Amino acid sequence: MSMQPIKRGLAALVLMGLALPALAQTTVSDAWARASVPHQQSTGAFMTLTASSDSKLVSVASPVAKTVQVHEMTMNGDVMGMREVKAVELPAGKPVTLDPNGLHVMLMGLNGQVKEGDKVPLTLTIEDATGAKETLDVQADVRPLNADAGGGHDHMHMQH
Repeated sequence: MSMQPIKRGLAALVLMGLALPALAQTTVSDAWARASVPHQQSTGAFMTLTASSDSKLVSVASPVAKTVQVHEMTMNGDVMGMREVKAVELPAGKPVTLDPNGLHVMLMGLNGQVKEGDKVPLTLTIEDATGAKETLDVQADVRPLNADAGGGHDHMHMQH
């Protein structure tokens, strides 16, 4: 049996692989979630996302909560507002921070207490400019209730 057809087939597969567009890479750093108290219904998760090409965060899921949404905290005078955002733009090469004072992940309808020292699994779905999707599994460290983003900002509390 000749090996020539097999070699040709392998060469074709290699070339096809080279022709496929490279999927954008997104990195996640400093992922953490705020601890909760017993019977608390929601908490937040925070991180820094950096995409290699223009992309957007389109969804987040976690087994610790019934509902997971990305929210934006805004201030209008001295009144704090909160709203869901459908996607977070991730400009190529520019870190985008999700923190307690702006964009953040809300974990609502918690299935149990989120305890300091635990890890919260998060599944992020990133979509690049071509519509290709990338799924990232992240383990967010659970920090104390009074933890902030490290910037020294006061965190305002409100019901969602």
